Amino acid sequence: MSQPTAVLFYVADIPKSSAFYEDLLGLKPAVSSPFYAMFKLANGFELALWALNKVEPPAPLQGNSSELGFLVPDLAVLESTLKQWKVKGIKIALEPKKMYFGGTHFVGLDPDGHRLRVATPD
Repeated sequence: MSQPTAVLFYVADIPKSSAFYEDLLGLKPAVSSPFYAMFKLANGFELALWALNKVEPPAPLQGNSSELGFLVPDLAVLESTLKQWKVKGIKIALEPKKMYFGGTHFVGLDPDGHRLRVATPD
């Protein structure tokens, strides 16, 4: 069976969300249209943004029901990332916290409320 290679987020405003992720990821979308944008990361993973009002079949939910995870090597990088995200104006839903299952985590939110979890290894 094939391995997952992408995650799709349903968004209200493609240009706004595309600009957010372009700034966050430091790269331009590989595919861009009025209703869809896709970022191809160096590790081969793809992040796609799809206009909620164009999703087929229609989707009942938007934002906050899943997370995009970013693993960083240590606490210093996590704290640096948090500082950078705050400067960018990214809303922080969870300040750094040692989690019961391991590692320290913080959670930011994209313009549609999708969770962006940054974590250190256990």
